[in-house]
Amino acid sequence: MSAGETQTQTGTVTSQDGTTIAYERVGSGPALVLVDGALCYREFGPCRSLAHHLADRFTVYFYDRRGRGDSGDTQPYAAEREYQDLAAVIEAAGGDTYVAGFSSGAALALQAAASGVPMRKLASYEAPYVGLKAVKGVTPDYLGHLKQLLAKDDRGGAVGYFMVKMVGGPAFLPVMMRLMPKVWKQLKAVAHTLPYDATVMGDFQVPSDVLATIAVPTLVMGGSKAKPNMVAAVSGVADAVPGSVRKTLAGQTHQVKDEAIAPELITFFGGGTP
Repeated sequence: MSAGETQTQTGTVTSQDGTTIAYERVGSGPALVLVDGALCYREFGPCRSLAHHLADRFTVYFYDRRGRGDSGDTQPYAAEREYQDLAAVIEAAGGDTYVAGFSSGAALALQAAASGVPMRKLASYEAPYVGLKAVKGVTPDYLGHLKQLLAKDDRGGAVGYFMVKMVGGPAFLPVMMRLMPKVWKQLKAVAHTLPYDATVMGDFQVPSDVLATIAVPTLVMGGSKAKPNMVAAVSGVADAVPGSVRKTLAGQTHQVKDEAIAPELITFFGGGTP
């Protein structure tokens, strides 16, 4: 199903701290909420396309995380406030929904589940608990440097620093992004939210004690083309969440294709045979 075949409906919810969170809804069937990763929002990233791939099985909700798109950005930031944002979207979707998170959005969804946000089942794809690289035996203050770049309004520098130094992307990635002016503009527009994702990720290590408290059925996914540290991260999450199901998606990188992940979500969430 292509993005043009089914129209979405827009709406807003008010989170616990008064922040307005904008969302869209498409499809019919049991409710499923998608949670974006760093730099992504409704108009940029994978969730809109994936929502339309799933719309014939589920009523899919996807939303602008705080500070992005049409959502508000009440300060001071705290990861717990993002858990409350997700809870507000889930409530708007009728409560006790399915939830699927991607990259740092997967970490957000996992930690929200551990905090008690109600959901029926949870799926995660490559929560990037890949560690932070030490330099000469010392781990730099990555979050502090990220905030310094933003304080100087060096949004492009912040995007590149997060992509390469913090999450281990190839050095050419920011250069490649700059060659796509529209994409680069969209990335810089939400660069101020990168510290939010860094805060959600903490020390970028699997919070095993936290995830061990998750009480909902959980699917933990990764791609077969993931780097060794991401493979270890996916394994760590699967080991930490009691009774979780682990799946490796053949041929997939961190930018998982709709055609690869949609059937797994349909099967796990009980939407019938893909």
